[in-house]
Amino acid sequence: MQVTVEDGEGLARRMTVELPADDVEQQVDRKLRDVARQARLPGFRPGKVPMRVLRQRFGESVRGEVLGEMVQTSFSQAVAEQELRPAGRPQIEPDIDIAGRRYAYTAKFEVLPEIELKDLSGERIARPVAEVTDADVDRMIERLREQRRTFADVDRAAQDGDRVTLSFVGSIDGEPFEGGSGEHRQLVLGSGSFIPGFESQLEGAAAGEERTVDVTFPEDYHNKDLAGRAAQFQVSVEAVAAPQLPDVDADFMAAFGVDDGVLESFRADVRSNMERELRQRIEAKVKSQVMDALLEANPLVLPAVLVSEEIGALKQQTLDSVGGGNVDLPDELFAESAERRVKLGLVIAEVVKQHDLRPSPERVRALVEELAATYERPEDVINYYYADPQRLSSVEALALEELVVERMLATASVEDEASTFAALTESGDASR
Repeated sequence: MQVTVEDGEGLARRMTVELPADDVEQQVDRKLRDVARQARLPGFRPGKVPMRVLRQRFGESVRGEVLGEMVQTSFSQAVAEQELRPAGRPQIEPDIDIAGRRYAYTAKFEVLPEIELKDLSGERIARPVAEVTDADVDRMIERLREQRRTFADVDRAAQDGDRVTLSFVGSIDGEPFEGGSGEHRQLVLGSGSFIPGFESQLEGAAAGEERTVDVTFPEDYHNKDLAGRAAQFQVSVEAVAAPQLPDVDADFMAAFGVDDGVLESFRADVRSNMERELRQRIEAKVKSQVMDALLEANPLVLPAVLVSEEIGALKQQTLDSVGGGNVDLPDELFAESAERRVKLGLVIAEVVKQHDLRPSPERVRALVEELAATYERPEDVINYYYADPQRLSSVEALALEELVVERMLATASVEDEASTFAALTESGDASR
């Protein structure tokens, strides 16, 4: 087997492989002999079909099968000999001349970039330091009460936080517009559910009252025909209901899995969940900084094929999340995220390789248990992961990323930074 490799632009490679003609023809003869044992052709007894006839009848298909197998095995052997790391499946162009006994092919592909891994020496990583306070627990319990609030009709003017039932007709320049009318809609004032300015103009309105509400649609409104335009709504307020928060009693606690009805038990359970969330947010912020620093320290030229595959995967995830369909989403929407994910994948793989990182079964188990702890029946979730190696592999990947972060943190300058539970859990940017 003769192999020559030409460098193309960037990571592109063109590899020509010439297969030994004797090897190809021997493989064809061997397969034809296998065919001869089973071939049934008119005028010949089973197993007695002459080789000449077999070549005429089956030679072309058998040769194609042999060449397909030899291309597959020889390509793997050739890239290993040439110390190449293909980034994707090759594009194969056959170069066959049977009369001239030439069996060759050209493989075009991209290779993975060479990474001279740099650690995070000199990089500053800010590690948030915070604790869950009694005041944080109080605020969380109030939030849980609000999640289970009910509403009761009241005979007074509407206030911020009240729920109003209303019907309305919207118009622009005196003409009703599509989607601008509604009947018996319920709206919590101050929730920001309607167009900016709509809800505040209903404060002070009572049941049975009619109001005219003037608003302007935002410039970035999803309906481009309405974006930036002034509109007027004739609103009929049908009912006003005030929020009613449940008492923190035994029934309320039981709804959150605390069955003993003891307030201290409930607060302890809430605190435990908050501490777990706080720990995860801190880890996520540190991990995000480590990954950003790794990318900054290790700039890469990316194989276009990997970016294209990642764009396709992100597109499919988006379509699946909205129920599928034949929506044509432009690649540009996903290009930046795809490039980042490909870069991170390559750099993380190099860290794993150079430092021979492997998560222990104990670490994986601890991570599974942490994931399961948020469910009502944690043991069922644990069994769910361990029942399927593919499901468990997703957790093993997370555990491996934890090892990468720990390994890189050991080379960085880590500085503690005072923070709070609220700042870390309400900022919305703890992870990417």
